Amino acid sequence: MVWEALGAVIVGFVIALAAVRWLADRFPVRTLTLATGPVAALFGALVTRSILGPAHSVPVLFAALAMGVALLSVLIRPPHSRLRRSATA
Repeated sequence: MVWEALGAVIVGFVIALAAVRWLADRFPVRTLTLATGPVAALFGALVTRSILGPAHSVPVLFAALAMGVALLSVLIRPPHSRLRRSATA
């Protein structure tokens, strides 16, 4: 279980780093993004492990990836072009 938890935290941190690198303008706070990824992935892994049991490491890591991506997507804000309003309207 320790290796699954460590793997989930690493997976979450990697997705958070990738999100900050590729979509830097869409995430408001870098530290919040880097903290949310590992915590969300760890939570997803722990919930999946409690449902599936101890002999399913690969599905647990896939669930950690999915939960990390899902919770990071909540932090994304829309692009600036949608937020601007025209002066004529």
